[in-house]
Amino acid sequence: MPLIRLTVPSGALTEQGRESVQRELAAVLLRREGAPDTAFFRAQAWSHLVELSEGAQTTAEDDAPRFLVEVTVPEGALPERRRTGLVADVTRTVLDAAGLSTGDALRVWVLVHEQPDGTWGAGGSVIRHADLISLAKGQRADA
Repeated sequence: MPLIRLTVPSGALTEQGRESVQRELAAVLLRREGAPDTAFFRAQAWSHLVELSEGAQTTAEDDAPRFLVEVTVPEGALPERRRTGLVADVTRTVLDAAGLSTGDALRVWVLVHEQPDGTWGAGGSVIRHADLISLAKGQRADA
């Protein structure tokens, strides 16, 4: 099950972007993972927005806002092609939410963390990638 965490300086997102970016990022991640678009899988795609207080983020050069997106997925869920697409889609989504252009893309960093199989638990049980694949296939068949 995916987890996405966006860390931004306070006030860096537009009002509309702040209202929509978490669900949009979760949807991008599910799509790139190849998960079925069902209520169950959407409910498992957690998205956290962390807003830093004023002055808490800077670089050696300037104080322009930077955006960090951390994506945690089960190991094997994002082969290279999907991971490449995810980084591009997430970057575009964050830029849109901040009202920025593609010229600001280097201000968005995306870190993909793969959780080793057997080290992810939910509902009191260890969840394996194979379990998620089976569940996804069943959800697609039910659709």
